Amino acid sequence: MERALYGENGFYLRERPSGHFRTSVGASPAFARAVLRLLGTVDDALGHPPEIDLVDVGSGDGLLVTQVLRTAEPELVERLRVSAVDLSPPPHDLDKEIAWVGVPPDEITGLVIANEWLDNVPLDVAEQTPGGPRLVLVDLETGEERLGDPPGEEDSAWLERWWPLGSAGMRAEIGRPRDEAWTSVVTRLARGLAVAVDYAHPVDNRPPFGTLTGYRDGACVVPIPDGSCDITAHVALDACAEAGERAGAISTTLTTQRLALRELGVTGARPPLSRASIDPGGYLRALAQASQEAELIDPAGLGGFGWLSQRKG
Repeated sequence: MERALYGENGFYLRERPSGHFRTSVGASPAFARAVLRLLGTVDDALGHPPEIDLVDVGSGDGLLVTQVLRTAEPELVERLRVSAVDLSPPPHDLDKEIAWVGVPPDEITGLVIANEWLDNVPLDVAEQTPGGPRLVLVDLETGEERLGDPPGEEDSAWLERWWPLGSAGMRAEIGRPRDEAWTSVVTRLARGLAVAVDYAHPVDNRPPFGTLTGYRDGACVVPIPDGSCDITAHVALDACAEAGERAGAISTTLTTQRLALRELGVTGARPPLSRASIDPGGYLRALAQASQEAELIDPAGLGGFGWLSQRKG
């Protein structure tokens, strides 16, 4: 999975996510406006420091930070240090104010947003057998699977704590690499807020056969790790939360995108019908915005994403 996504000629070094699946950032500019409001609350909490960071981990094509930068008030823009973190080459039209980097800054004061990043952090899959969990191996040409060795000691401990397997045939995605990836973000946060947004499931309701899947050209495909498709798996955000607390987070909130965005003013409310006769153009624009917002907070879609928010300092 590591090689398929990020190795030489890996999927994410060749492709932009927007060409293969729909994200909250691409669905509506309302998502970026909500992130800007969140950045404002962080700025207030920090007492409006001379410089404030906005770090987008797994930036893809940089659209989120681009939209935030172009919407923010000039006074904030003057103090803003914007970092787009991605292993792919930067877009040719990237704003000069955005630093395109391979890893987050060493010390961050402000807001870190990781939107659909952790689900692409590579991991192993384990399947329960009568003799205990075994790693799942896959043929890169045919996709045929077979069972390999038992997981190592650290991965076995993670499974026991966060995804205990029951009967034979049940599968788990070993999320320890995601915990470590999130730890690396929270460790860099000196003061401010780190937010991870992703497909998620809790320890008391893990899917019995896992969630590993592939995407290509907007369709689900067999997740063969040959570099031809995106490979993704839902995230055990509760495990990441505990890892963040070990890294120094002093407060943790786990919620859904629907609830988080509604608190940030994304309501999906339709404009009053009376406006249609007074300002037809404005009414249609407001109606389109309401439709976009409704998609962002739909509990059966993007609104069902998990939001993990952790503060430091």
